[in-house]
Amino acid sequence: MSVLIKIHPDNPAERLVKQAVEILQKGGVIIYPTDTVYGMGCDITKPKAVERVAQLKGIKVEKSNFSFICESLSHLSDYTKPIDNSIFKMMKRNLPGPFTFILDANNNVPKILKQNRKTVGIRVPNNKIITEIVRMLGNPILTTSLRIDDEIMEYPTDPELIYEDYRNRVDAVIDGGAGGLIASTVIDCTGDEPEIVRMGSVEPDI
Repeated sequence: MSVLIKIHPDNPAERLVKQAVEILQKGGVIIYPTDTVYGMGCDITKPKAVERVAQLKGIKVEKSNFSFICESLSHLSDYTKPIDNSIFKMMKRNLPGPFTFILDANNNVPKILKQNRKTVGIRVPNNKIITEIVRMLGNPILTTSLRIDDEIMEYPTDPELIYEDYRNRVDAVIDGGAGGLIASTVIDCTGDEPEIVRMGSVEPDI
C-alpha cells in the first residue's frame, strides 16, 4: 500500500524522513521533490528496485540514463573516476543547484547500472527534503524525472495528483509542495571542455 508523506520543505521532520528512508532500505520506489521537477527513484544498492524504476519509465535498465542524487560532493570519488580540479571547482560553484553533471563512472557504480555505460550523472539538489533522505540513507539514490508526456517534456507539479496517479505503482510519494516545470540543466564533463547538453531553468556558471 502506497503512502503520501507530507514533509515541510524548509524544516523536514526527522520522523518523516526516516519513514521514507525505511521504505528505500526495504527496496521501495518513491517519488519526491527536488529543486526542479518531481523525481522518482530508489536506493542505488537495490537491483530489483532499480529494475522497477526502469519498468515504470518503460525502458530497459541498460538503456537508461538515470542519475544519482548525492547529499554533497564529499563522496564524489566513491562513484566517479578522478576529475580535473577545474571541473570540481565548477561543480562547487554551481551545487547545490538545478544541475546534472555527467562524469566518468568508476567500478563502484552498481553493476546493474553500469551495463554498457561508462558515465554517471550526479545531482546535488538545493532541496532539504531529498538531501536529508539521502544523508540518512547513507548512500545516493537513483533518480529520474517524473514526466506526464515525454514528447513535450511535460512534468506533473501537484503532489496529491501525483499520488492519485502513482499510488498503485510506487511505495510512497513525498509531498514537499508544488514541483517545478523545468528539469535540471545537464552538463557533460567527460570531454575536453564542459558541454551543456540540455538547458534547464538555470544557466550554469562554467
